[in-house]
Order: sequence, then structure tokens, then C-alpha cells
Amino acid sequence: MPLPVFFILLTVILNAMGIGLILPVMPDLIVEVTGSGIASAAVWGGILSASFAVMQFLFAPLVGNLSDAFGRRPVMLLSLLAMALDYIVMALAGSIWLLLAGRIFGGITAASNATATAYMADISTPAEKARNFGLIGAGFGVGFVFGPMLGGLLAEYGTRAPFYAAAALSFANMCLGAAVLRETVTDRTRRAFDLRRANPFGAFRAVGRLPDLTALLWVFFFFQVATMVYPAIWAYFTTERFGWSPGLIGISLAVYGVSIAVVQGALVRPAIRAMGERRTVIFGLGVEVISLVILGLITNGTAVLFLIPVTAIGAIGMPALQGIMSRLTPDNAQGELQGVLTSVTSIAMILAPVVMTQTFAAFTAADAAIYLPGAPFLLAAALMAVSLALFRRRVTPAIA
Repeated sequence: MPLPVFFILLTVILNAMGIGLILPVMPDLIVEVTGSGIASAAVWGGILSASFAVMQFLFAPLVGNLSDAFGRRPVMLLSLLAMALDYIVMALAGSIWLLLAGRIFGGITAASNATATAYMADISTPAEKARNFGLIGAGFGVGFVFGPMLGGLLAEYGTRAPFYAAAALSFANMCLGAAVLRETVTDRTRRAFDLRRANPFGAFRAVGRLPDLTALLWVFFFFQVATMVYPAIWAYFTTERFGWSPGLIGISLAVYGVSIAVVQGALVRPAIRAMGERRTVIFGLGVEVISLVILGLITNGTAVLFLIPVTAIGAIGMPALQGIMSRLTPDNAQGELQGVLTSVTSIAMILAPVVMTQTFAAFTAADAAIYLPGAPFLLAAALMAVSLALFRRRVTPAIA
């Protein structure tokens, strides 16, 4: 494996480990600093996620355009340093307001995954893009295997221990990148910085002018809103529905990580070879719809653990969708595209945590007319169905 590809995969793995480390303890941490119950903690969790996403939406195109103009290497290294500092702030936070401040700062500076994806696009031929984006997804899955497991173990030492571990991983990753990362933006592909493209609305207009991308952006948006139900709700849902401990929540996330790694690392390329990119996207979205409906209605925690690998099969569609979008974008605008996709993801992260956690609270409160902790998953299934219908209607085989 070429060294640049290895470093990008390691970056994604360590980033995912940092995210996975803190997920199992977030409900307990929010309860600790607010003194509230689990339903209220879920609402605050949604607010924290949304604040991060608002900042990421506003600043992601700026970061993407900076990487097109000045290179992927400095942007990636600075974002990794900022991520480490953000985890330190959250580790020291004694109030919900300091946690909120940490999430705002983290959202402004978060760029490492988007820049890593742009870097992968730089070093990939058109035929390799979907496969290599699948490797990124697999790396994220591998990180999710170890992150939640380690987070669950570290939770035994207090709610702050996982944040210190995540900070250490991010800083170590930055040091490694400084030693081995080479620049991929050349004089041929470098593009002068333009402030008009660096704001989110200007970036959307610029990318929207590329043929056939508008429909794909909407497909990507509805997909992201739907799948945000997992990070927004999973810890709260499994605590409320099945009484799972942080350790078991970590194990369940690890099972999901293993499944994602297998699907995106081993199945994407054969699936695209057998079905083509368009049909692979359709298959993945269809599996997601069915999985979300089942999760919305299931009442057996053991059955959920067995279902997790099946739900992960739906992840096969996203690398194919990213591959289609990247092929439709000029080489000197790959950073801008990834910045826009990050902004789209950020919009989803703004809307989904608030909507999903409010839905969860409404259906789990003491005075709820209907007790249904899985209601957010049913809402997500409806949104995923919209994504599937839009893709089938607007994306023809000639485009894909």
C-alpha cells in the first residue's frame, strides 16, 4: 500500500477512534454536568451536536478552498491540532456551557476528514475513486471498532478519561502527519483563493453549476440526515430501551465498526463490478430503509446486536455515490467539492440531532401519549426513502 494512502487511512481510523471513545460516556457526562434525566440529556446532546454542525457548515467551504489554494498538508495538520485542543476543553468542562464552547470551537476547526477525502481524490484515478472512498469508509469502521471498546473501558475511570485519550490520539496523529505527509496540490491543480467560493452559499452555487451534481447533492443530504440518527440517538436509545451500560454501548458500536469495515473495505469494489455504481447506490439505500424500520420497532436488545451487521450492508452505497460525484468534478475543485459535502453533512448535523433527540424525548417522556423509543429511526427510514426515490428518478445510467 502506498505511504500516502496508508497515512490517510490511519488518519481516518484515529479520528474515528477519537469520536468513538467519547460516545459511550456522553449521556452520563451530560447528566453529570446538568443534573438532569436521560430525556433532557438527549436534548442537550442534540444541541451540542447542532452547534458543532453550524460552525462546520459556515467554515467547511473556507477550509476546502484553502486546501485547494495552499495545500492539503497544512490544513490537515492544523485541523488535527485543533481537534486535540477541543477534546482537552471538553475533558476539563465543568458546565454544559463549557461543553458547548468546546463544540463550537471544534466545529470551526474541524476539517481533517474532509481534507483527507480530498487528498484521496487527488491520488486516485477516476476508476479508483469509489474503491478508495470505500477504503476511507473501512478505515472509519476500523476506528469505530476500537474507539467505543476503549471508551467503554476508560469510562470505568470516569467520564473524562475518554476525552484525554482522544486528545492524545489526535495529537499523535498530527505528529505522524508532520513526519510523513507529502503535498498533493501541484501548480497544475492549485487554484487561487476566492472569498466568494469560500462562504457556504457561494460554494453551493459554484458546485451547483457543475452538470448533474445538484440532484446528487440532494440525495447526499437526505442520506446524511437519515443516518445521523445513529450518533444522535444510539447511546440514549439503547440506555432507555434496553438498559445498556456504557460498556455494552461501546461493544455494540464496535460490532457496527467491524461490520462497516468489512462492507466498505471488502464489498464495495465487487459490488460496483457486479452491479455498477448506480445500482450499488440503489441497493445500499434500500437496505438502509429496511434496517431503520426494523430498528424503530424492535424490542429485543440481543436481536439488535445480531441485526447490526445487516444494517451495515447499507453503507455499501455511499462510496459509490461519492465516486460518481467526484468523477463529475474537475481535478482543481476536489477540495471545494469535499468542502460542500462537509457543509451538506453539517446541515444534516444541525437538523438531525435536534429533530431526532426531540422526537426521542417526545416518545419517552413520562407523559408521552405513545411510548416508542425507536420513533427517531422510523422518521429516519422515511427520509432515507426520499433519498432513494430521488436518486432513482433523477440519476440516470448515463449520469452515473
